Amino acid sequence: MDRLTYFQDLYEAFNRREADGVLAMMSDDVDWPNAWKGGRVVGREAVRDYWSAQWAEIDPHVEPLSVTERADGSLAVAVRQVVRSLSGELVSDGQVVHVYRLRDGLISGMDVESPADN
Repeated sequence: MDRLTYFQDLYEAFNRREADGVLAMMSDDVDWPNAWKGGRVVGREAVRDYWSAQWAEIDPHVEPLSVTERADGSLAVAVRQVVRSLSGELVSDGQVVHVYRLRDGLISGMDVESPADN
């Protein structure tokens, strides 16, 4: 499977709110940003709790556009991120970069960057 297909599958599961499917692609000690309120969470269950709280307040939809491998081995995924309120009002619509670190085929960490940071 190519990298873009891998991330398309990941984000499609996220957009369907299939947390178990996405979490299965992560290491037990995954280090994940709380891009919504700040800080970081560590571990699959902490990511699940973060997403559950997020989805109770906003409706994000994320679509991968491209994947680039960096010199350090991380994968930079340019994404279009559309966030709506639960009532459907547009909160934001723009591009960001999700930078993934993988270990033994599983996501061990992720960071969020603005496109200008690349």
